[in-house]
Amino acid sequence: MKYLIPYEMMETMRNTNAWMGASARAMASYPALAMVPNPAFKMMAAWGEVTERSFDRMVVKPDWNIGSVVGTDNRDHLVDVETAVAKPFGDLIHFQVQGRAEMPRKVLLVAPMSGHYATLLRSTVVSLLPDAEVYVTDWHNARDIPVSAGKFDVEDYTLYLVDFMKHLGPDVNVIAVCQPAPLTLAATAYLAEEEPAAQPRTLTLIGGPIDPDAAATDVTDFGRRVTMGQLEESMIQRVGFKYAGVGRKVYPGLLQLASFMSMNAETHSKAFYNQVMRVANGDAAEHDKHNKFYDEYLAVMDMTAEFYLSTVERIFKGLEIAQNKFTVKGKRIDIGKITTVAVKTVEGGKDDISAPGQCVAALDMLTGLPDSKKASYLEPEAGHYGIFAGKSWRNNIRPLVLDFIDANAADVAKPAAKAKAKSKPAQAAGNEATAPEPATTDKPTLKAVK
Repeated sequence: MKYLIPYEMMETMRNTNAWMGASARAMASYPALAMVPNPAFKMMAAWGEVTERSFDRMVVKPDWNIGSVVGTDNRDHLVDVETAVAKPFGDLIHFQVQGRAEMPRKVLLVAPMSGHYATLLRSTVVSLLPDAEVYVTDWHNARDIPVSAGKFDVEDYTLYLVDFMKHLGPDVNVIAVCQPAPLTLAATAYLAEEEPAAQPRTLTLIGGPIDPDAAATDVTDFGRRVTMGQLEESMIQRVGFKYAGVGRKVYPGLLQLASFMSMNAETHSKAFYNQVMRVANGDAAEHDKHNKFYDEYLAVMDMTAEFYLSTVERIFKGLEIAQNKFTVKGKRIDIGKITTVAVKTVEGGKDDISAPGQCVAALDMLTGLPDSKKASYLEPEAGHYGIFAGKSWRNNIRPLVLDFIDANAADVAKPAAKAKAKSKPAQAAGNEATAPEPATTDKPTLKAVK
């Protein structure tokens, strides 16, 4: 009961605040009050509108809301979201562009499971869709998963990624954003040992804590200060009776949201104050910049308790990935076994969550990978969000990642073309055989962008 009561209390507080906002908006919007020359009623209605919307968004899963993509034929093509692989704790979804031939680039975006839905990568998906077939890991909200579905920890997460990569085949290019970077690296190493033919072609790690000790942040400091017992007692709760996952132990999304907002409390307070003033003055709109950002930012999901605790214990405290001692089902996963997958790391110079140095540490761990298949990039002025969804991603990082993918696609195509030419049967001419036709000349291979 001690884990259930706090969850129900938080949900009660959220409901109460949403109700207070709705009540304030309704009461201050009576037509008769318009005759009273007092701006307080407009302010009250504006506060109510912003408050109601904010607290209601916390329990709503955002829609992908990707209408269409312009193709090479200069026509708009509608986009359907299809489930490629369905699993209890997360699906592999595909953004099917209607009326467009399959693109040669195939990209798997591994979304974070850190409190927000995969839709946090909406702008990343939109930027990649014109140039690639895009797949995304769509993790489910733990509060909606019945206890009968079992546990889900970092090992289960890794095996989910293994299954998704095997489904997509060896021509897929994986891009892991933030939290999943170390586990995606482990999943690739798992395939390198168990099923080498199923490894992805390239792996791009963006702002991930491969080695949290490489550069300290508030996140890593918190992981060091707090014991696992303190975390379980203070952070873990049981899902309440409103949801299908009633009784499941979770790290609530509302707690994670509180942590996120406390890191930049002054910025968020100012943003909400300014929005109330805009609503009161009639300058706000349904899909203005504030609503567009906070409709996504405030929509949070619960994580299973075992995933949250094992992430802190094994990735941040135990440094199992950084020290190359991560195990899955009792078997050690050796990162050094990766010998053919091209790996690129991307970091932001102003990233205060995964500071520069944490992600690029992966390259030193790839002892079996030649330097020609390693690349790194640091965007000096980018923060954490900017390296995968902001202006820095759109203008600088995205083109480099696509060039990296294409360079290694060319590297694969060249030996394949040579092998095809050599295997072509010679044609007999009397007692002499004619030489096989020469292979088609490849375009110069792009060098890995560093």
